[in-house]
Amino acid sequence: MNTMKAVLCKRHAGPEALVVENVPCPTPGPGQVRIRVHACGVNFPDTLIIRGKYQFKPDFPFSPGGEVAGEVIELGEGVTRVKLGDRVAAMSVWGGFAEEIVVDQKMVTRIPDAMDYPTAAGFLITYATTYHALVDRAKLQPGETLLVLGAAGGVGIAAVQLGKALGARVIAAASSADKLAVARENGADEGIDYVKGDLKQQVRDLTGGKGADVIYDPVGGDATDAVMSAINWKGRLLVIGFASGEIPRLALNRVLLKGCDVVGVFWGAFTEREPERSAANNQALMDLFEQGRIKPLVSATYPLERAADALREIEERRARGKIVLVTDHGA
Repeated sequence: MNTMKAVLCKRHAGPEALVVENVPCPTPGPGQVRIRVHACGVNFPDTLIIRGKYQFKPDFPFSPGGEVAGEVIELGEGVTRVKLGDRVAAMSVWGGFAEEIVVDQKMVTRIPDAMDYPTAAGFLITYATTYHALVDRAKLQPGETLLVLGAAGGVGIAAVQLGKALGARVIAAASSADKLAVARENGADEGIDYVKGDLKQQVRDLTGGKGADVIYDPVGGDATDAVMSAINWKGRLLVIGFASGEIPRLALNRVLLKGCDVVGVFWGAFTEREPERSAANNQALMDLFEQGRIKPLVSATYPLERAADALREIEERRARGKIVLVTDHGA
């Protein structure tokens, strides 16, 4: 029996409980694709799923990891989207922290020759989530003001870059001067350090008292409460996630008084319910990459055996851009 190396979660706990073992290689079923993984993105949901705090709870043992990049090495019956040897990025709720993975062909996207595997592994979740948020959900328009919370993290950098590519004025909010410098290097027009000053007032000052037209919020907690007092008339608050660990309770009187929208962004469900639209979005992102209008920031790579260290970087909110695991297959 052929085996592969995989990071395994055998009980709900923190990163320190993960182990690396040899397990049987997966076999694709109808409509599925087997991929030799060269790199795997590390994301905030990975820190939740190993603790049993995510909306999906796979049976033990399982490998975390929801986005991979590699080459197609086996096709299940009926696969038409890709062929053997294709360089691809692919999505899966879990299973990515391994040397091989099987996914449905709907979740696979060919990558440009100019995109290396670590970049591809850190691309789809952050950029596709953000593109769906800004284009499909917020309908961001050129000239509007986009406020990005957590602007130096993986999805934050994606929001800054895509906001600029879509013609918005981008205000980056982060928790340190170093993080704001990263956001500015990636295109932010203005920066707010919300540790040093009042977030609400700083947004108002930078928008002439009007507030932001679109607020991209992967943070939650007190930050959400503050920015809801600094949203423009008919503004849109994009609920991306809760990296702060706190799910805010909205004061609905503010929604009424501002005539604004609170918009949920569940990209995973979108890909399942609207696969063709999702595929079109992915192609649009690949086009933007080839045009040089977006450039994913991979700030650190770790070998598969150090998955726990990579996850702690995410949990402790020390990441700048994306963190990626690489396998022995090479990147």
